Amino acid sequence: MTVYLIRRLLMMVPILLGVSVLSFGIMYLSPGKPAVLNMDPNVSAEARARQIEALGLNDPVHVQYARWLARTLKGDFGVSYIRKRPVGQMIWERLGNTMILMGVSLLLAAAVAIPVGILSAQKPYSPMDYTVTTGSFLGIATPDFWLALMLIMLFSVHLGWTPVGGMSTLGADFSLLDRLHHLILPSIVLATASMASLMRYTRASMLEVLHQDYIRTARAKGFRERTVVYKHGLRNGLIPVITIFGLLLPNLVGGSVVVEKIFSWPGLGMMFIDATFQRDYPVIMALVMIGAVVTIIGNLIADVLYAVVDPRIEY
Repeated sequence: MTVYLIRRLLMMVPILLGVSVLSFGIMYLSPGKPAVLNMDPNVSAEARARQIEALGLNDPVHVQYARWLARTLKGDFGVSYIRKRPVGQMIWERLGNTMILMGVSLLLAAAVAIPVGILSAQKPYSPMDYTVTTGSFLGIATPDFWLALMLIMLFSVHLGWTPVGGMSTLGADFSLLDRLHHLILPSIVLATASMASLMRYTRASMLEVLHQDYIRTARAKGFRERTVVYKHGLRNGLIPVITIFGLLLPNLVGGSVVVEKIFSWPGLGMMFIDATFQRDYPVIMALVMIGAVVTIIGNLIADVLYAVVDPRIEY
């Protein structure tokens, strides 16, 4: 396992380098220089030229890339063109908000999808199974932005049960209940697609496991159905689910971009949208690299858990 982990960590290097080259190239080829686009139009041409020179935007592209990469490896993501603040500091301030939203969404998806998927596998081709299957397909196919708008219209506008957006009630002191109240809709929207995928994989995996010979043997020995399913079948049935669980991390990161913007949740996703519209390239580049790292780590965690759950698997 140790050798495998070292090998996987070493494999991260060329992948991250490729992501950095690709994202830097896209930013470089984008039309217009950010220093000019975000500058007061009344500023003189000489002042603009000095600003562009100060930002190093006149240097060759490979020099700009090398300079940016060297800073990034030291943990320095540069200074925001818009906010005039260190990007690392801005990300650190928003990271906790995104982690809260993603963590609650992941727990919600697992808490609902795994039990429902198991029940669906226990009663295949029953009305409940068809209902779960249809619901999971709808969950996968429904766009986050449409679901978010529908939930806001129903629960916030018409019923008034939940706030439209934000992290807390304006002017109120912090309270856990208030924070959870504001988390309800964004976490449901962010969890829906993950929940639907987990449900499908749990059902399919458990359905296969429950028809294995050792399950029939356990039933023949007179064990209760609950013991057969949850003691003998669940561990093997969860192996492919754990793989999908690790792959949900990048999906949550991508989904949080839309959800945070719609619900005015001040996290990294909302920062990414704002930076994209404002062409704040240092912020965009930093968030793209963080997204790539999270994706690779999610895959690595899935592979490690795969071996932990199933001792037969060796790397």
